[in-house]
Amino acid sequence: MNELLRKLFFLPEQGSTFAVKVDHLHFVLLLSTFAVAVGIGAVGISFLTRYHRRTESDPTPHVEAPPWMEGLFIGVPLSLFLLWFVLGFRQFVWVMSPPRDSLDVYVTGKQWMWKFTYPGGPSAIDTLVVPAGRPVRLLLTSRDVIHSFYVPDFRMKRDAVPGRYTDIWFEAPRPGRHLVLCAEYCGLDHSVMRGEVVVLSPGDFEAWQDAQRRSLPVAALPGARTPESMAARGERVAAAQGCLQCHTVTGAQHIGPTWLGLYGRKEPLEGGGVVLADEAYLTESMMDPLAKVVAGYAPVMPGYHGRLSAEDTGALVEFIKSLRTLRPGVTAAEEPVYVPTGR
Repeated sequence: MNELLRKLFFLPEQGSTFAVKVDHLHFVLLLSTFAVAVGIGAVGISFLTRYHRRTESDPTPHVEAPPWMEGLFIGVPLSLFLLWFVLGFRQFVWVMSPPRDSLDVYVTGKQWMWKFTYPGGPSAIDTLVVPAGRPVRLLLTSRDVIHSFYVPDFRMKRDAVPGRYTDIWFEAPRPGRHLVLCAEYCGLDHSVMRGEVVVLSPGDFEAWQDAQRRSLPVAALPGARTPESMAARGERVAAAQGCLQCHTVTGAQHIGPTWLGLYGRKEPLEGGGVVLADEAYLTESMMDPLAKVVAGYAPVMPGYHGRLSAEDTGALVEFIKSLRTLRPGVTAAEEPVYVPTGR
């Protein structure tokens, strides 16, 4: 039935779990709307046939609907609209809540290409390789103008905005290839800004990652350094930009909030309210630090919009994410100490 309706409505392949849910909601809306339209048409034709004015002298009857009928006319459409709202809201909450075990991939849009960077390496241009059966979260930004990452087979689209990160997640259930488009006009060559999502089996994905890391030209040279992870690059950027003069990584209080355990923490704001320190907030606090000032700290941080590249911003976010505090109260188990008796 699902496949029949998909072809009937000329929809592309369902390449993700989200696509199946979106299509099912689509089918419910279209079929229920179609059923209501047919019912209204049938009632109109029935009334036209039964109650039409047959002679000039026919009086127009005065119809007074009983309360139950008025309730029916109001209750049925209202129930239908509420059902649509509940179904849509459940899907909205689901798609806005990426699973904790998602594979993060940084996506940077640039006229006219997509760059994909994995936190532990490697990077790729215009081809996003992901494992089948595992959630993947994309953290999107742009280096120049607004782009929009659109995968028709996945039924997902999200804007990539300069100076901030947006995110979206998906799970592709089976291996395959899917077209990536830019859905926001971004310049003369907007139509050629295309890419591809290649979904591999988990084993093939691991083999691809290993092969990509080994085939990096610098890493292949004898004695060469291993590829730098995003967190390591972020630490280097933080030192070069002077971030560590105000933010500590040890938990000690200083001019700005400590970065230790900052990611995922809820921070109180000056003037009330609380903000979750996720990728979007961390990026916003770098580009526009006065937009949301953490309570108890002076608004003295300068903005880094135009001073940090998209890659450096993502690397800083990964560095902050890597600074996790240990769970309180968890201590290593102590083995009993053997003491010779000396006999």
